[in-house]
Amino acid sequence: MSVEKPGLGAGEELLAVRDLTVTFPTGDGDVHAVRGVDYTLRRGEVLGIVGESGSGKSVSSLAVMGLLPKTARIEGSITFQGEELLGLSERKLMKVRGKKIAMIFQDPMTSLNPVYKIGFQLEEAILAHNDLPKQQARKRTLELLETVGIPFPEKRIDQFPHEFSGGMRQRVVIAIAMANNPDVIIADEPTTALDVTVQAQVLESLRVAQRETGAAMVLITHDLGVVAGQADRVLVMYAGKPVEIGTVDDIYYNPRMPYTLGLLGSLPRLDANRAERLTPIQGAPPSLLSLPPGCPFMPRCPLAREMCAEQEPELLPTDDPDHAAACHYSALLAGKKAEEVFVVSAADTDLPESYGAEVAGVTGEIATVPEQPKAEQAE
Repeated sequence: MSVEKPGLGAGEELLAVRDLTVTFPTGDGDVHAVRGVDYTLRRGEVLGIVGESGSGKSVSSLAVMGLLPKTARIEGSITFQGEELLGLSERKLMKVRGKKIAMIFQDPMTSLNPVYKIGFQLEEAILAHNDLPKQQARKRTLELLETVGIPFPEKRIDQFPHEFSGGMRQRVVIAIAMANNPDVIIADEPTTALDVTVQAQVLESLRVAQRETGAAMVLITHDLGVVAGQADRVLVMYAGKPVEIGTVDDIYYNPRMPYTLGLLGSLPRLDANRAERLTPIQGAPPSLLSLPPGCPFMPRCPLAREMCAEQEPELLPTDDPDHAAACHYSALLAGKKAEEVFVVSAADTDLPESYGAEVAGVTGEIATVPEQPKAEQAE
């Protein structure tokens, strides 16, 4: 199902993904990388897609760009401004890719050719979709470098990628993405492996790119802090499937899927009490080669019951029609904090043996962390 954000209904619908599935055949069987992704993106909107590695975030966006290998089996529908993209020839896709829909990849060195100067690569992106004199394309290149915060663009334009720092290379890739004023920008983990200061600079460049082009954006990341400051809506994925979608406030202040609550509980916060412990999610995501029956999150879920082992939950609205979650018992999470659900055992911390308790089987009752003795709090 698709859940719209209030207030965006009047905006132009740019990108609509409906029941997207992506399967990769292998010698060991089919890998179900994406299972039923469904969302709508409107002009000016930022959709954050979050989840652990292997949850299908990047594959779903590569499918939108038409960049998956030919062996991939893609089903469903991807429409851009009403035009179906699945099944388009490579020639027709090239008119959309880069001009109307641009993508920023995780590692800028996979996007930049090390043997060509930065200026040449930016000019190439401009001239591929515009019939302009080379002198005008170079002028536009200088403007783009200045817009994304590259110092001394007149000098930098004639340098090679290896002469740029990691953050500056990422800003060059952002400049390439915004070169043709696209309608949609897909940013795939654009701040990975960058320190906090450089990350802030790259995020500011992304904001500038969106403001200058008026584009909608799909922001793929595992960093929930990045999403909080950038996105309007958030789509949480697990085991190739959306498990929760809603506004930023819905996801951060009223999560209704245990996995989402667990992700938030494992996120360090500056405003948190220093004595508070993070609450990690135990275990690892399932193999997409042989998914177990029922809910894929069940082996890691403290709310698991017998129904969870038999039936995979659908993405259904909660008490808020604009907020949907895929959990049989999402109502139990209303108003709950991560530490009330994901109980930290003593084995996972350096706390005394008496502190904390394991979640008991599949009773379905929400466990609570016992209060730490005052003597231990003082320590």
